[in-house]
Amino acid sequence: MGTSRTNLITIGYEAADLAEFVAALRAAAVTRLIDVRQIAISRRPGFAKKALTAALSDADIDYVHLKGLGDPKEGRMAARTGDDGRFRRVFSAHMRTEAAQVDLAKAVELVSQGGACLMCYERDHSTCHRTIVAQAISDIFSVSIRHIGVRPVRANNHNQVLSALV
Repeated sequence: MGTSRTNLITIGYEAADLAEFVAALRAAAVTRLIDVRQIAISRRPGFAKKALTAALSDADIDYVHLKGLGDPKEGRMAARTGDDGRFRRVFSAHMRTEAAQVDLAKAVELVSQGGACLMCYERDHSTCHRTIVAQAISDIFSVSIRHIGVRPVRANNHNQVLSALV
């Protein structure tokens, strides 16, 4: 019999509302959300650290903020302007820092317990540093990486979807 690999999910909350976001996490059987934003604030309602922690707690999902795995301001600016090469250089250099390595070790420990999901802002994982973080975790601990998105919950089936997730 083969052994199953631990899943590592990633998600971005860009253009999502909080209820849709939490529903997507529950549908994916996430039990711990690992926030890899450098600064856990947001202009989107519900996605700042305190509000997000409360909403996730109501859904029985633990919240952990690992700011050492966040993209530094210079990297975020490069990504915003579409300078992918500069973004990757800045973030790769950041991943070699002590703060990033300490939080990477914490992330590996949390992911190894199962049910973990890395979160950042960008909807498209291919343009987000969380994909690089997920790969760095995978290089240390064998995981199966799955990127999920937030699907809007239609008003007419909202209760059916929520009861199916309970």
